[in-house]
Amino acid sequence: MYGKNPYICIMETKSISMARFDTRLPKDQKDFFEYAASLGGFRTLTEFLISAAQEKANTIVQAQRILLSSKEDREIFFNAIMNPPKANAKLKTAAKRYKSAIRQ
Repeated sequence: MYGKNPYICIMETKSISMARFDTRLPKDQKDFFEYAASLGGFRTLTEFLISAAQEKANTIVQAQRILLSSKEDREIFFNAIMNPPKANAKLKTAAKRYKSAIRQ
């Protein structure tokens, strides 16, 4: 290799701001979580809980993003809820068919 230090690689590091999260829970629940963490191969209970919370949060946020994926989608959705259009002839006919089917 050529140069003064051919094997030195400088990597950029990003500073991550940390926050604390404390909770109280029943001993039975803590014991159960510790058991699950050990079965799952997690090194600590904290590692297990952070992983589980992150997974659940990702699921919730992804579901919300799919439902209302853009600002335009949100505006259309909430406008339809707040200002529904008047029923047209096809909708009225369908409602009558539905009501008669329910009565039978």
